[in-house]
Amino acid sequence: MRVMKIQYPTSLDKIEDIYNDNIDVIVTLEDGISNVLVVSTPQNHYWYMDKEEIDYIPPSPPHIMVRSLTEENIRTAVEAFAESDAYWLKIYFLLGNRDGIFDMHSINIMLDEIKKNNDEILDSN
Repeated sequence: MRVMKIQYPTSLDKIEDIYNDNIDVIVTLEDGISNVLVVSTPQNHYWYMDKEEIDYIPPSPPHIMVRSLTEENIRTAVEAFAESDAYWLKIYFLLGNRDGIFDMHSINIMLDEIKKNNDEILDSN
């Protein structure tokens, strides 16, 4: 799916270190849907772990990772995520919304169904 527009609520020229930061972007696709996503750098994750004195990144909605926060890198990454009818962009957006189709009740129902199917397969052997 084509990316029609990428908007930056915070201008890229306000970023002090393009190798160590993250930024929200608003991505509008050709179907008219707009999603807000976070684009971050690997160095920003290291900085965060050092700041918090932890050795992992806590659970959070997925980020799109780029080497540096430039318009070209962000567009290239977003366009890659928009391939195949924007499957990954849509998944990333939905994963960031706990009230959507991935609410815990729906997740537990899906997992119970998978377990039931697996148990039936194992019992038939």
